[in-house]
Amino acid sequence: AGYRRRMGTERSDVVIIGAGLAGTAAAWALAGRGRSVAIVEAFPPGHRRGSSHGSARIFRRAYPDPLYVRLTGEAQRRWRQLSDEAAQELVLTTGALDFGPAREQEKMYDILTAFGVPAELIPAAAAAERWPGMSFGPDPVMFHPDGGVLDPERAMAAMRSIATARGAQFHDGTRVLRVEPREAGEAGATVHTDDRTWHTRVVIVAAGAWLEPLLGAHVRLPSLVVTQQDAFHFAPAEPGPWPAFIYHDEITRYGLRAGRDGQVPGAVKVGEHGHGTVTTADGRDGIVSPAARDRIRAFARRRLGGLDPVPVGEVTCLYTSTASEDFILDRQGPFVICSPCSGHGAKFAPLVGEIAADLACGGTAPDPRFTLAAHRA
Repeated sequence: AGYRRRMGTERSDVVIIGAGLAGTAAAWALAGRGRSVAIVEAFPPGHRRGSSHGSARIFRRAYPDPLYVRLTGEAQRRWRQLSDEAAQELVLTTGALDFGPAREQEKMYDILTAFGVPAELIPAAAAAERWPGMSFGPDPVMFHPDGGVLDPERAMAAMRSIATARGAQFHDGTRVLRVEPREAGEAGATVHTDDRTWHTRVVIVAAGAWLEPLLGAHVRLPSLVVTQQDAFHFAPAEPGPWPAFIYHDEITRYGLRAGRDGQVPGAVKVGEHGHGTVTTADGRDGIVSPAARDRIRAFARRRLGGLDPVPVGEVTCLYTSTASEDFILDRQGPFVICSPCSGHGAKFAPLVGEIAADLACGGTAPDPRFTLAAHRA
C-alpha cells in the first residue's frame, strides 16, 4: 500500500471525496484497517459551506422506525470507541424529549422499549414540573435518557488526527474536477484535481450536496433535493436543564444545547427539520429566511418560556434529502455512494464510516433500504 507519486499522479487504495463527518469517519475506519487513504476536500478545515460544521447536533435513540433505532445502538457503541481512542468525550448526554400533537412519541416509546432502550412516557403536567422552561400541551411526553448533543467539529478533528497518525493524507482546499472509471480492462477509478490525478481501487463520494454534480454522469442516482436550513440560538432566561427535544407537528421542530456556537452561555439551538429553501451546493446565499425566523420566535414564545424569545444568533446549513429520508449507502463499480443524508445523519457518523469502509473493501449495503435500487424504486 502507501502512496507513490510520479509526474503529478498518485496511487492510493481508496480516495475519499469530502472531509465532513461521513468522509472523515470513513478515513478513520479505513486507516484503522491499514489501507492507504487520500481524503480530498474542496474547502479549508472548519469551513461552513456544507452540512457538518458547528458544535451541536442531536444524538438520540428515538425513531418511529425500528431500523434506525437498531442503528443508533450500533452508532452509540462507535461513538464510545471513538471517544476512547481520542481520549475525550464527544457526546454530551442531556436526555431527549419527544412531544407534540402528532403523537409520534407514543409509537417511539413502544419501539424503544421493545429494543430495551430506556424510555419514559410522562403526562404533560408532570413533564412541565420536571422541565419548567418548556410547555408541552395536553399530549404525553417521552423522555429517553440516552439522548444528547454531539460536537461535529471536535469529532471530525479527533477522527482526522487518528487517521493521519495511521497514514491517511488529507488534501484540504483541493477541489475535485471530475471522477471517472478507469479504461476498459482496468479496475478502479481516476480522480482529477487541479494539480494531480489519483489512480485508486475505490472512490468513496461523501460530498453531501455536491454528490450529484460529481457522480451523476457515472451513477444513476435517485432524486436528491438540496435545501438551505435555518437555525437560531436563544439565551436562557434563567438557568435550567435543557434536554434535546423534537416537537412533532405539521412542521417538526427541534432544540438542543448550542455549545460553542451559541454565543452566550447555556444557549439553546432551535430549528425546523426539512422545511428549508431549495438551493444547490454552490448556489446557497447563507441568508436566513425571515419567515422561518418569525415561525421559530413564535414557537419559542409558545413552547419555550425558559428562553428569551429574541435570538442571539442564527446560522444556515445544507440538507441533502432523499424522497424517503433514508440514507444512500451502496456501491456501484468503483464508486461508494456515501450519503447519510436528509438532516439526520450526524448521529450515525462513526458507524457510517465503518459501513463505507466495508463497502470499499467488498462488503454490501447494511440494509436493502439504503441501496440505489431501493431509492430508484
